[in-house]
Amino acid sequence: MKTTPTLRSPSAAVPAAALTMLTLLTGCATSNEASPGGSGGAAGVTDDAVKVGGVLTVTSATGYSTGGAELGAKARFARANAEGGVHGRKIEFIGVEDDGMTPDKGAAAARKLVQKEKVFALVPVSAPQFGGAEFLERQRVPWLGWATGPFWCGKRSAFGFNGCLAPSPGHGTQTWWGNQIAAQLGGARGRSVWVQATDSSASKYGVQTISRSFTAAGFALAGSSAALPAQSPPQDWSPYVNKIMKSAGGKAPDVVVSVMAGGKFNSGLYAALKKAGYKGLITDATSYDPHVLRDPQTTRALDGVYAAPQFEPYESDAPEVARMKADVRKAGGADAVLDQHVATGYWTADVFLKMLEKAGRDLTRESFFAAAENFSYDNRGFGRVRFPSGKTEPNGCGALVRLRDGKFVVAQNLRCFTNTTL
Repeated sequence: MKTTPTLRSPSAAVPAAALTMLTLLTGCATSNEASPGGSGGAAGVTDDAVKVGGVLTVTSATGYSTGGAELGAKARFARANAEGGVHGRKIEFIGVEDDGMTPDKGAAAARKLVQKEKVFALVPVSAPQFGGAEFLERQRVPWLGWATGPFWCGKRSAFGFNGCLAPSPGHGTQTWWGNQIAAQLGGARGRSVWVQATDSSASKYGVQTISRSFTAAGFALAGSSAALPAQSPPQDWSPYVNKIMKSAGGKAPDVVVSVMAGGKFNSGLYAALKKAGYKGLITDATSYDPHVLRDPQTTRALDGVYAAPQFEPYESDAPEVARMKADVRKAGGADAVLDQHVATGYWTADVFLKMLEKAGRDLTRESFFAAAENFSYDNRGFGRVRFPSGKTEPNGCGALVRLRDGKFVVAQNLRCFTNTTL
């Protein structure tokens, strides 16, 4: 039977969506050097091309990588170019810089792209500790990507393809994750949830937003913890697991949510929970990754876990997804790995193209900002995006995918829900 995602109407507060687990506070780049072309110039724009490049965490000490976003963006730009570009201009995509999950390297990468490569915009940007945010804001250079950290939010230059995923208190925050898990369980009434993070300021912030998502959906909060060391998994998981197993009035909670980035953290926690006899539902934002299937031990640890991507899963038969997969395989070959970062890069590029289209033929950074700051776009591949509301709130859309017997299966198709106040 054909499955297509359901989009709900946004509230006056606007869209909602949000991961958070990856949210890590960034250091600021410090530079007073002028941007080529100035705030209203057409740096990176010629009569027949628009030049862009991105910044990703391709490598990191923890093994976390968003490198697949480069292929996703390349694939979407390739199709746009084959169709004639935007207003007669092709997209000159020069690839990405690797920030190594280090703020200083991210700041240097942003400066290189703007000052040496003279790009018009940074697309895609997906780096949990990106250090170039303040530099790009000062230089009025647009940057688009997966807005997983607070350094994205409230800036004129920054545009998350699914909004601001780390809203400040008093703004709208997502409820989709809690609501999708509630739908999977047949309701949240009488059920409890534990939220697990690492000991970092961003991960602790993630506990707030994710906890709010589940309580807004009707779950009781059994508790949360950000006591896990952020740099490497513990040798002994028992103190953390014992606390979880007694958190719901002496019993285990119905749901355990991980807001931790990195397969070693999640696979270690899940294996320890299962060994302790945990029978409830486990969910996270990062385990929808075909790379995990290469390691039998990790696959066993993640078996049965519900991942929560913010796009319609690859296993769906929605036409938007079929087109994305065809584009990616054309650009990367039949064996291209379809991970969630490929999708975030693809949908980021897609949003950028729509903004360019709206900006018109007379393209400058200021004309781009004028178009992008009052922007609305719906797509069943990732839900929706709205600006200016997307500067302070997420888009409210997400899905569930379960790993079962070595295969990913759609548990809940992409749906959009109303935000609640953080």
